[in-house]
Amino acid sequence: MSYQNPVIPGFYPDPSVCRVNDDYYLVNSSFEYFPGVPLWHSKDLCSWEQTGHVLTRASQLELGNCPASAGVFAPTIREHDGRFYMITTNVCWFPKGTPNFFVWTDDIHGEWSEPVPIEHMGIDPTLFFDDDGKVWYAGTGFDETGKQGIVLFEINPQTGKILSEKKYIWYGTGGRNPEGPHFYKKDGMYYLIISEGGTEYGHMVTAARSTSIWGPYESCPYNPILSHRDYDKSIFQCAGHADLVETHDGKWYAVFHAVRPSAAQLHHIGRETMLAEVTWKDGWPLINNKEQIHALMEQEGSESYTVFENAFTDPFETVSLRWSWLRNPDMSHYHFGNGLVLEGSAVSLDDTASPVFIGVRQTQMELDCQTEVTLTSDGIAGMSVFHTNEHHYDLCVSAQNGGLNVYLRRRAADMRMVSEEHFFPDTDHVILKIHAERNQYTFCAGINEEHPEVIGTGSTQLLSTEVMKGTFTGCFFGLFAEGNVKARFPYFTVSESAEQKEKNRAEAQREYPV
Repeated sequence: MSYQNPVIPGFYPDPSVCRVNDDYYLVNSSFEYFPGVPLWHSKDLCSWEQTGHVLTRASQLELGNCPASAGVFAPTIREHDGRFYMITTNVCWFPKGTPNFFVWTDDIHGEWSEPVPIEHMGIDPTLFFDDDGKVWYAGTGFDETGKQGIVLFEINPQTGKILSEKKYIWYGTGGRNPEGPHFYKKDGMYYLIISEGGTEYGHMVTAARSTSIWGPYESCPYNPILSHRDYDKSIFQCAGHADLVETHDGKWYAVFHAVRPSAAQLHHIGRETMLAEVTWKDGWPLINNKEQIHALMEQEGSESYTVFENAFTDPFETVSLRWSWLRNPDMSHYHFGNGLVLEGSAVSLDDTASPVFIGVRQTQMELDCQTEVTLTSDGIAGMSVFHTNEHHYDLCVSAQNGGLNVYLRRRAADMRMVSEEHFFPDTDHVILKIHAERNQYTFCAGINEEHPEVIGTGSTQLLSTEVMKGTFTGCFFGLFAEGNVKARFPYFTVSESAEQKEKNRAEAQREYPV
């Protein structure tokens, strides 16, 4: 059969996966967004359903005034003796204590524990449960010479206490930023998989192995075992950060992330979760046999799998798992049930705090969003395409003279632009629309759906990661409220017309624009 990459589209980077019998569980990085660490379930590795988040309480995930692209980095999920563990780094904790911790649960559908800290200052931690009962931590660190490498030590899986020396076991193959380690044991050998080259266009996955977990580690002669750095015409770039899993019938697969550029070396949707088979050559793992990753991938087995659903309508009866907040939200400003009411605050989308904002990840280049907003007091509310506090486009609505003013506010680094206002008289509500294309967003408003007015446009280029200051996230479609305002949104719709579906399908097969 064929399956579609990305298997989880949109800003879902740094995937980690584990298997329990014929069930697979996967987690992603979430950075400054709350709740933290999306949790997914699958039966076939191709179709994934979000079942929750791992970090759902402020006591587990303190984000405070977390800068853009800080927060939760590169989680790993593992299961041992019926207990699930998720280990990660909260970069926001660097100034005040150890950033590394794990949480656990005996019920994958229930709540997770409070954080168990580990006294180590690196990032990208992983856990490995050895056959002899020992539990090992591996992550990044800097040795006494200041060189970055992969550090290993034994821990107590109940307390997080370090039980051994810390040893730097591998520095990779020479690429910068050796990180994202994961351990596997096969045929008596310890395999160490890491990422190198940074998470940008030189990204790659490399492998090493040893007969002892302490090493010495032999570098794979076929390294890198995954990279798209030489596939300049591929629609997928920046492929890396892999985690391997063995299926119940003895096959191996890798989940990893990649990006879909909108133009030459520009991407705005974020790093997305991908899937490819792993083959073994001379005892070494090769992801997709080191060949190019495609949107349509061939795989033996059942032809029944679920394609990720990009379109939905949410009437806000309850809080859906698809929604995220910026940092730790004050939920007294959010009222769900028969629509969503947002009560504004003094915090704006420009601030590194928690504005009154709720968003969903953009999952395709071509999509349409629509909502309706009713204002009951002064202030500003509306719909946003948000990437960071310094890069966002906002379709703003404010009340004036018995009607509503609608305008487009654009922020890109230190550039701020506001469009001409469009006044809709004798009304307290207006319909808002965003039409997303590969290179442009178009923002519209109107009293009815049939005749919306174009308020303005914004280039996707200015919301691209490469234009920003080293961001790791992606674009969201969101609703917001600022100032002394109450705004009611009866629904939020993301739609994908037949024409858009065909265009997205065709775009998935196009050559990367050089």
